[in-house]
Amino acid sequence: MSVVPKVTKVRVIPIAGYDSPTLTLSGCHYPIFTRNIVIIEDDSGNKGIAEIHGGEPIRKSLESYIPFVMGHDITDYRNIIKNIQDKIGHPDDTGEGIQKLDISQLQYVVHAEAAIECALLDLVGKFLNKPMVDIIGQGRHRDEVPFLGYLFFVADRNKIDLPYIHDDEEPGADEWAKVRRSEIMDADGIVNEARVLHEKYGFTSFKLKGGVLDGETEMKVVKKLHETFPKYRINIDPNGCWSLNEAINLMKKYGNNLTYVEDPTNAEAGFSGREVLSYFRNATNMSVATNMIAVNWKQLYPALQMKSIDICLADPHFWGIEGTLRVAAILNDWGLTWGSHSNNQFDINLALYAQVAAAAPKITPVDTHFIWQDGQQLCDDALQIKNGKIKIPDRPGLGVNINEDKLAKAHELYEKLSFKGRDDTRAMQYLMKNWKFDPDRPVFVR
Repeated sequence: MSVVPKVTKVRVIPIAGYDSPTLTLSGCHYPIFTRNIVIIEDDSGNKGIAEIHGGEPIRKSLESYIPFVMGHDITDYRNIIKNIQDKIGHPDDTGEGIQKLDISQLQYVVHAEAAIECALLDLVGKFLNKPMVDIIGQGRHRDEVPFLGYLFFVADRNKIDLPYIHDDEEPGADEWAKVRRSEIMDADGIVNEARVLHEKYGFTSFKLKGGVLDGETEMKVVKKLHETFPKYRINIDPNGCWSLNEAINLMKKYGNNLTYVEDPTNAEAGFSGREVLSYFRNATNMSVATNMIAVNWKQLYPALQMKSIDICLADPHFWGIEGTLRVAAILNDWGLTWGSHSNNQFDINLALYAQVAAAAPKITPVDTHFIWQDGQQLCDDALQIKNGKIKIPDRPGLGVNINEDKLAKAHELYEKLSFKGRDDTRAMQYLMKNWKFDPDRPVFVR
């Protein structure tokens, strides 16, 4: 009988990568984004890896977890995570989640211990010689996972005095590498963005990040997408910035162009986002997805009770890996659907999303920002999106292995940053002087 390996070393490495000036309700993405990498080694010589949101608070949390992990059997991951949650928890969490998309609160919504869980499960998979999908949740439900193409409005980088990459700085840059660095602010630009993404990755499902222009203009973009690609799935996410009345009116006028709508509206007039979305859903009969009003168990119960949502985008970093699959099982039992929201990400996180989605019973195509970071892989065996899907590889654990040289370069970039958090206001203020985040008004509606 094989002896279960024990943890001998835990490393937390903050890293950075390059981004485009993509626009969201919170402003304009800075040219550099940050992530945290966890590497856990065991006495068999294996490495388990994980990737999670960036920033110093999350890095410090991860480092505080190291004593809970060292010396333990890798298969004891459930108790390790439980001990971390019981003894450390999230003392500064206001309980508001991200109902109003306050990026400064994201560090409290993200459960940093999910990175520990991922790295340990990667090790368990390697110990058992099984892909992660076969050892999590209820086991494997599919061999291929559909992903969606994430469409963004993109600001003119030439108007922002910050170090964005130019396509001429990328030798051999293909059409997508050039498009994602270019200004995209109208329907024709978004349609072209979708075309290029379909040709490169094979996507037949798209999501437009809204909350940038007024709702009417954005829904006209959706309409043109649907008319151009009538067989594709199209949805939009304005991050809850539309009022209830506006959202209802927009759906009555343009709703037939959508597969579903994500967080069209949110808390208002003393009602929580769960109550408002329930009313919206009754008034429009639209399928509704969220990653804002049901991001923990206390929020999920009333959201399901009030029939506020059809799709819960249960990010593994909000719920943990086993937690998000518990959500998936509950949703499936209720006839609802699981999905996952994403953030700027490298290929380690992309692999996790694929493994988790392959273990969820009923899913919608999974979000990924990775297409905006493609070319910055940390792993030589990164998973590939082909025909709009990722095929789960016949390799143990996550199915990817980190390249330490690439990791070191990404860490070096991080060390050069003066500000290591996330601030979408700084770039945005080059485009609109004195711009400030407002959860109830799109970026350019001032």
